[in-house]
Amino acid sequence: MMDRFEQIIDLLNNLVWGPPLIILLIAIGVYLTIRTRALQFRYLVYAHKLAFTRHDDNAQGDISHFQALMTALAATIGIGSITGVATAIAIGGLGALFWMWVAALVGMATKYGEAILAIKYRTTDENGEMCGGPMYYIERGMGWKWLAAIFAILGIGASFGIGNLVQSNSVSLAVQDLFGVGPLWTGIILMGLVGFALIGGIKSIGKIVGLLVPAMAVFYIIGGLLIIFLKIEAVPAAFVLIFRSAFSGQAATGGFIGATVMMAIQFGISRGVFSSEAGLGSSSIAAAAAQTDTPGRQALVSMCSVFITTGIVCTITGLVIAVSGVLGELGPDGQMLDGSAMALRAFDSILPYGGLIVTIALIPFAYSTILGWAYYGEKCIEYLCGIRTIKVYRVLFTLLVFPGAFLSMKLVWNLANMLNGLMAFPNLIALFALTGVIAKETRFFEGILKKEKLARKKNR
Repeated sequence: MMDRFEQIIDLLNNLVWGPPLIILLIAIGVYLTIRTRALQFRYLVYAHKLAFTRHDDNAQGDISHFQALMTALAATIGIGSITGVATAIAIGGLGALFWMWVAALVGMATKYGEAILAIKYRTTDENGEMCGGPMYYIERGMGWKWLAAIFAILGIGASFGIGNLVQSNSVSLAVQDLFGVGPLWTGIILMGLVGFALIGGIKSIGKIVGLLVPAMAVFYIIGGLLIIFLKIEAVPAAFVLIFRSAFSGQAATGGFIGATVMMAIQFGISRGVFSSEAGLGSSSIAAAAAQTDTPGRQALVSMCSVFITTGIVCTITGLVIAVSGVLGELGPDGQMLDGSAMALRAFDSILPYGGLIVTIALIPFAYSTILGWAYYGEKCIEYLCGIRTIKVYRVLFTLLVFPGAFLSMKLVWNLANMLNGLMAFPNLIALFALTGVIAKETRFFEGILKKEKLARKKNR
């Protein structure tokens, strides 16, 4: 019965992530890049400076620019950037990493557009907290309440999939592989920690992830760069193989079945979206809570998350796997290494106890991701059913952490991937329909930046 269910989910996942969605994701990203005059490249340095230095304490919002970015990163960096990359490479070959880069380059413009709209159309609830995201800009910007409701329903489903089951599953596998601790105890402990954090809402979540995410990101990046440095002679060949495989597929080696170009594109872009959330619209829910004087400023900060997750963390994971040569190796169970098990093996094969780097980073990353997605899900359910349903959602969300630790790896990933793809459709429709609004807000914001630049020159 379970095998049949897995087959159905696998089929639906392949249908959702077929050529139409992949073309739509890239096309919208390219279109927004053109309409914003490649803003993601022109303001990349300024955006990162803004994220880590500026504070708009007097502006409207619940959390700072930095906390909003960390909440968005909490929901993306980690499992998607470690386990997701390994899964994409295991199925699509090393060429999948190239297509993750492509998704990120155009996805930065998409992420920028989502955040602009989320802040422009945000509102406040009965508790005085900010509410924003695709369901609000679809309803208030387009007037299509039915489509906004569809997004909210899919957002709730995705919060249980990508934001919950995938995270607890990946942590459970990593802890079991490295420490021999069974999924029972992992599930119980993780469930307790999630329930404790959700009591305080977005402000509590913002504080926790504001501490966890930067510390763990730096720890993982340093560990990954150390391994790449130790195998520096293999890096040029790795890049050659990545680019070659992206356009010609990858031949089978060892237990690796071989990958076609279409598999590289499909899994590269889908896992790239999984990692950055560009196109899903979910991270704009966190952006809507930020303290900012104008939508464009927080939109630039939100855009940074794509560069950090895919451009830096995913690249490090992919290069470590490439230079380690573990692609195609079989695990103790006779199955080809995949997901967190592949990442652990790649790190361990080059650096003594290197797997500890992955596990130590993976656990808090997954925990912070669960918290970030819990916030997304509760804002979706608040939109549909009102503020009184949030407590019920939090209890249900916390309880579902436990079974995620036991589920099949393939089932969990396919289910989460399918929900991601479905959620992207209404959001991409809204982005296309509201591109004029994004372009107008961008021109207004660039006018503010020019005035600020002139003011600084006068004060010198």
